[in-house]
Amino acid sequence: MRRFPRTPPRLDRVIPRNPVFFVTACTYRRRRVLANKRVAVLFVEFAERAYSEHNIAVGRYVIMPDHLHLFVCGPDDLELGRWVGMLKQCLEKQVVLGGSARHFWQRRFFDHVLRSDESYNQKWNYVRANPVRAGLVTNPDDWPYAGEIIPIDRI
Repeated sequence: MRRFPRTPPRLDRVIPRNPVFFVTACTYRRRRVLANKRVAVLFVEFAERAYSEHNIAVGRYVIMPDHLHLFVCGPDDLELGRWVGMLKQCLEKQVVLGGSARHFWQRRFFDHVLRSDESYNQKWNYVRANPVRAGLVTNPDDWPYAGEIIPIDRI
């Protein structure tokens, strides 16, 4: 017998249906191998397939040299860990360090469910300024490895 046969009464107010996840994944030892056109194109293709085939929407994203940030929203039964694992695998195959990489990604990833009192736009404005804070560009709009794939209308 399961401990909670149904959702605990207040959990619906904390975690909405089809939640928006803020996800960060880092390369192993923070190798600077992600911010390039090849990876960006593959990332967008993966995200577009996720939407058309599985109704998983990748909203806004920023690909930094050693990590990536993205917002993702999917069906209630979305297995986020499995999906992020497939994304990591897909990008790793594209980069291939010296023929093969024993370790490419850090083992885990960071994820955070945006609660109803949090603003997607506020979180995005902070994330999109990452390339400026890292000294890569002076204006966030100049960073070529950021954008939005599927609009997620959470304010």
